[in-house]
Amino acid sequence: MTSQPPTSLLQSFTYPSSAGPLYQIQWTRLGPQDAQPLIFVHGTPWSSRLWAPYALALSRKYSVYLFDNPGYGQSRLLTPAATAEFASNGPLTKQAEITAALFRHWGLTRPPHVVAHDNAGLVTLRTILQHGCVYKSVTLIDVVAVGPWGLPFFKLVAENEDVFKAIPAGMFDGIVRSYVRDAAYKPLRKEDEDRLAEPWVSGDGRPGQEGLVHVLKQASMRVSEDVEVEYHKVGESGLPVRIIWGKQDKWVPYERAEKLKNLIGGKSEVVLVEGAGHLIQLDQPERLMAEIVTFLAEVDASS
Repeated sequence: MTSQPPTSLLQSFTYPSSAGPLYQIQWTRLGPQDAQPLIFVHGTPWSSRLWAPYALALSRKYSVYLFDNPGYGQSRLLTPAATAEFASNGPLTKQAEITAALFRHWGLTRPPHVVAHDNAGLVTLRTILQHGCVYKSVTLIDVVAVGPWGLPFFKLVAENEDVFKAIPAGMFDGIVRSYVRDAAYKPLRKEDEDRLAEPWVSGDGRPGQEGLVHVLKQASMRVSEDVEVEYHKVGESGLPVRIIWGKQDKWVPYERAEKLKNLIGGKSEVVLVEGAGHLIQLDQPERLMAEIVTFLAEVDASS
């Protein structure tokens, strides 16, 4: 029998527990149970796989939590109502609600560190401001959290939803891989490209082609104005915030890092990483790990 990788998402959380739009979140925990909690949150169109090497390395010191967001990777939309709700939830208010519920489900006894990438930045900030989540620190990495929003490709998919759902599988595979490669500054290794594309181009219960169309349609409707005006409360709370950005990010230009820092204020700081695009985890893994470890250590030492 083949053993499961340590970062396999073998635990399930269903939200809500009553009838209605149902979401199933797959998650796992690594490292010492009684250690300082650390949560990694992925964005669009990724999954927890992007954070798996970082989670595994840091599980020597931290109690690390990994999960797939609803509608991504192994986390399923269990009812047609959930699918419809997900596809139209551009502001990510529902995702923030589910994420906050998942964190409460874990029953953490002390505030966790949170490391968020892409639209997980907006989700994380909403969990703080709209759901009362308390964190020890927040690391925001090439995040989608301030406008202007969206890639032209998102709008193209949203306006031609049925066409993209009907594209033959082989052609769609090429579109997905081209989209994934565009996020990186450096050429991706074949195994990394396969790992990131696989949930959208395979069967076996994964979101697949229709799932990615829903994700991109949702992204075309992204808005954050309602919560951007509240970001200053995060800074005023004294929460340590580190903003890390790939200098060559084509998807979310690095100028957004300074804009976000100015909105948050407080203890927020910006670190720009040369030679990295939106997929900074793969473009500059050693530098990103060093920045994360250093920041977490600074916060731990000061508390």
